[in-house]
Amino acid sequence: MANYQKPADKTLQTLKDTANKFRINSIKATCASNSGHPTSCCSAAEIMSVLFFNTMKYKPLDPRNPSNDRFVLSKGHAAPILYAAWSEAGFIKEVDLLNLRKIDSDLEGHPTPKLPFVDVATGSLGQGLGAACGMAYTGKYFDKASYRVYCLLGDGESSEGSVWEAMAFASHYKLDNLVAIFDVNRLGQSEATPLKHEMEIYRKRCEAFGWNTYVVCGHDVEELCQVFWQAQQVKKQPTAIIAKTFKGKGIEGVEDQDNWHGKPIPKDKADVLIANLQANIQTNKSLSPEEPVQDAVNIEISGLCMPSPPKYSIGDKVATRRAYGEALAKLGETNSCVIALDGDTKNSTFSDLFKKAHPERFIECFIAEQNMVSVAIGCAVRNRTVVFASTFAAFLSRSYDHIRMGAISQSNINLCGSHCGVSIGEDGPSQMALEDLAMFRAIPTCTVFYPSDGVSTEKAVELAANTKGICFIRTSRPDTSVIYSSDEKFEVGVAKVVRESNNDKVTVIGAGVTLHEALDAAAQLCEQGINIRVIDPFTIKPLDAGTIISSARATGGRIITVEDHYKEGGLGEAVCSAVAEEPGIIVQQLAVKRVPQSGKPAELLEMFGISAKNIIAAVKSTFAN
Repeated sequence: MANYQKPADKTLQTLKDTANKFRINSIKATCASNSGHPTSCCSAAEIMSVLFFNTMKYKPLDPRNPSNDRFVLSKGHAAPILYAAWSEAGFIKEVDLLNLRKIDSDLEGHPTPKLPFVDVATGSLGQGLGAACGMAYTGKYFDKASYRVYCLLGDGESSEGSVWEAMAFASHYKLDNLVAIFDVNRLGQSEATPLKHEMEIYRKRCEAFGWNTYVVCGHDVEELCQVFWQAQQVKKQPTAIIAKTFKGKGIEGVEDQDNWHGKPIPKDKADVLIANLQANIQTNKSLSPEEPVQDAVNIEISGLCMPSPPKYSIGDKVATRRAYGEALAKLGETNSCVIALDGDTKNSTFSDLFKKAHPERFIECFIAEQNMVSVAIGCAVRNRTVVFASTFAAFLSRSYDHIRMGAISQSNINLCGSHCGVSIGEDGPSQMALEDLAMFRAIPTCTVFYPSDGVSTEKAVELAANTKGICFIRTSRPDTSVIYSSDEKFEVGVAKVVRESNNDKVTVIGAGVTLHEALDAAAQLCEQGINIRVIDPFTIKPLDAGTIISSARATGGRIITVEDHYKEGGLGEAVCSAVAEEPGIIVQQLAVKRVPQSGKPAELLEMFGISAKNIIAAVKSTFAN
């Protein structure tokens, strides 16, 4: 084991001076914007100084170099000190720090990847460590590279359960390239944090989660230098550094005082307080970070394609959830950048087929869906992997804030939610996703796939792998018939008219199991001399408004939507939005309208008004009217 070499006294002094420069710039920036969190910055000043100018290895003018060490500011409200650090490194002009939070500046109130040195957006607390886990896992097991990952958390956010999901994940996978730094400054937003400065409790909690743990004074640069070095020597364990700090450190009359969270220093006091900090600076020297080891190879993640067409024949029976797993395993055959995550549902989502085929690229995240999404986001940063994460669609609802932040992070991840709707049957409402379309439609960067057979599911997986932003693939539990030939072409935002004639009376739009109910209804109605047009939207977002409107025009302006989802925010409301400005079009929505219950799938489709029988009744009622 190497011996620790204490930095020279001049270096230590420069680190102390750099920390005070960070404080000064944080105060100046928040005063200029008349908003922000200078006290939260000041508690972390020495931590940031030592990390950026003694510990981390990176290229300051190439922030997204794949071999750079990664840094995640989980306590995103301390953004000004992150910007100050990158100014000291030479990437941002110091004068530009005064543009903090202005409409024409990328220096936003909380960090976003508009800035090349920010990998993931933070600010919704408790999410940075999960993303850091994804980065560290990628570095250790996929890239097999030297870069390390550092995540700075606030003590207040450690009340979030997602932090401890990430702690469990990191220790389970022995992420010895990951360091979490807890900035324990005692004060939250409205009052003191639960543990205040009970440092030994923090230590015991971190150690109980399997982390190598140190308790340090967070304002002692020499101690910080040594502990970060020690963390680099540890194998098979992530490291937690519990740093005792004081909120507003160095600001006279503000340090360790209540009611200063999120408040800039009053401008009539700022000059004096800045002068006091300036008086502590003994040198004008600057430090440069060490260059990284260039061992993270370039990865090409565009133009992914399947090695062969779908194997299914028209009339075959297969659940779209199984078709998803088969497609994912198949995609992984010729695309080594594809990875899969699951939340201990892999034998139900069928992602276990990917695990069997490519075990080294499968991550079991266990029953921690929030962390699974954040790990997925972390794995995808800097275009290192193409990520597919799956669980029951209902359980993604608890991850919604992480998904929302993924959109702000400009993340490219693919999420598959199985077991949607009442058609799952006897398991009952706790397992039935009936809100998921509404959830994902509201995500601005999201493409929502809703395949209805094995062929369209495989095509959805392939398209999702090549689509920027967040993709959601909704899969169903029941076996359904294959209705498309293996050479059928699919595109994002292009619907399929799967049944039509020259005298269709109504346009019926279904997806997943309800498309098959609509086709069954169409066959029965045809025997009665009534023809209807049936549309498979394929993607709910973007929705093919053109095909829907032209079909509605051809069928007297009459549309019926039928969906295994609550009425609010689902397929029907997407169609209503698409035709809202078109005169003479009427939409009738068949959807689940109350909390469901256990029962057989066919019984539940009937009970909740979305079966073929209900569609037939709605068609006849609509035409009669």
